[in-house]
Amino acid sequence: MPFELICEIEPPTKPDLKHVRHQIGTMSKIASAFLIPDNHIGRATVSSVAVAHEVEAMGGRGIACLNSRDRNLLGLRRDLLTAAAYGVDQFLFVYGDKPTSGNRTSDLNVRSMIDEARAFSPGFRVGAAAGLRPLPAWKRTADFLFSQVSFSVEEQLRWREEHPVDVPVYAGVMVLASERHARTLAAAIPDIALPEKLIEAVAADRMAGVEAACEQVLALRDSGAFAGVHLVPVARYRDVESRLAAAL
Repeated sequence: MPFELICEIEPPTKPDLKHVRHQIGTMSKIASAFLIPDNHIGRATVSSVAVAHEVEAMGGRGIACLNSRDRNLLGLRRDLLTAAAYGVDQFLFVYGDKPTSGNRTSDLNVRSMIDEARAFSPGFRVGAAAGLRPLPAWKRTADFLFSQVSFSVEEQLRWREEHPVDVPVYAGVMVLASERHARTLAAAIPDIALPEKLIEAVAADRMAGVEAACEQVLALRDSGAFAGVHLVPVARYRDVESRLAAAL
């Protein structure tokens, strides 16, 4: 199978899809599919199902992320019905970051969301997120896995070798947009190791984060260990596209 580049879209926090459409149009030259986060980092955004439908309307393949944090069983069933009506049939189910307002619902977890989606339609493809640690048995039943973002190819390859699984796995790669972005990420997700050398390089040169991420994508492709990469370009998607278009 060809190596797939799944690009994450920055979803809008206002009722305007122009920026989303620009991301899709720019990255469609290199992207195999687009992942749309669901109220990412705990802020309200336009529905991931609606944006995935927009991706499909523009000729791409959309993967709608749905989190267990924000929905009960009835809410999930509504979203699955909406997705089916829109022709969206691929999902990534996640737990969800801490909300900035309101509380979590405890009605669902990722495992029960997968079971519910499969009962709703055998045609749905459902994935789960995987930390760089041993995989629970139930996650091995997902149709695909998105592994945790890492800034180390060696760490990603070691995890893949130590925890083999028979479904496609997409390695997480993120662009560090600035030193501030790096420090904020390190504080929010302490189990992601950020090389100080990379942070210093990004502080000195705004393109260093783009270059590092693109080199990581190419190294993972050449390793043959993953079905593809889940790339988080943040606001640097134009720079990423221009760098990878000639290399992929």
